[in-house]
Amino acid sequence: MLKKVESLLAEVMAFNSQDLNAIEQFRIRLLGKKGEITLLFTQFKEVPNADKKAFGQELNNLKTQAIEKINLLKSGPANKTEEENTLDYSRPAETFSLGSRHPISIVRNEIIEIFSKIGFSVSEGPEIEDDWHNFTALNFPEEHPARDMQDTFFIDKHIALRTHTSSVQVRVMEESSPPIRTISPGRVFRNEAISARAHCIFHQVEGLYIDKDVSFADLKQTLLYFAKEMFGEKTEIRLRPSYFPFTEPSAEVDVSCNLCKGAGCNVCKNSGFLEILGCGMVDPNVLENCGIDSSVYTGFAFGMGIERIAMLKFGVNDLRHFFENDIRFLKQFRSTV
Repeated sequence: MLKKVESLLAEVMAFNSQDLNAIEQFRIRLLGKKGEITLLFTQFKEVPNADKKAFGQELNNLKTQAIEKINLLKSGPANKTEEENTLDYSRPAETFSLGSRHPISIVRNEIIEIFSKIGFSVSEGPEIEDDWHNFTALNFPEEHPARDMQDTFFIDKHIALRTHTSSVQVRVMEESSPPIRTISPGRVFRNEAISARAHCIFHQVEGLYIDKDVSFADLKQTLLYFAKEMFGEKTEIRLRPSYFPFTEPSAEVDVSCNLCKGAGCNVCKNSGFLEILGCGMVDPNVLENCGIDSSVYTGFAFGMGIERIAMLKFGVNDLRHFFENDIRFLKQFRSTV
């Protein structure tokens, strides 16, 4: 029987054909149900015990060699399809066309990173808000124009789409004890006409810092740090007195216009500066509304539109580009982190 194995092994090693039918017939003759190698496995029980180990090793080797030889011949160049024969395996792989983050997301993440470096955490809240968190707790009187339908999308008398992320700050103050240092990024909604400088949907990042002995000087230095980190070391800021129901004193903050380098353009209204945020010291009434003792703690708050920051950073002169999903516009940001 061992000679039979050796004879079949020599036959396997010598066999060579490119004809698929001949290869299949060879496989059936050796490895089919009644094939010669299959029969040898059936006769294995007749081999003396002393020879079984050596015979078994040779028989297994014969079967392995036969299977490998048949598979090799079947996969030979002559048996490949025309398409397989034309493949050039040395060619570099084709790269997939990768997308990119939306410019609003890019700027949002950068703002978060800048304020995270100085200890601000991130807080988020619902986009559909009740009157208390969106208006009343923030010191908006009943007759304030922001409550009017021209500025706010009301769902019913007491529920509206949030007009700012200050509502998140109210929730943080209600649920936390000072010191509080947080920013609240998110989407907000206002019933405004859409133009190059305004939209009914936009994105904000609002910041809040409450602790003992917080001053307006702390606010100014925080915002100057942010402006230089975002727009470059040569960026200038200016503060103009303003009014917000939830801060006193309040200010508007302008940064030097990156689009025209101070020469004047339609975005900065030919002033050389562009308003990017509002800020001020948190009104004591707001602190008391949220359960914080205004005789012990003070704080500052600020809020900025992400679109306005993105316009300055990327030199975009029309806010509507951020909402149109024009691939020609969006593909410019593939190389931006």
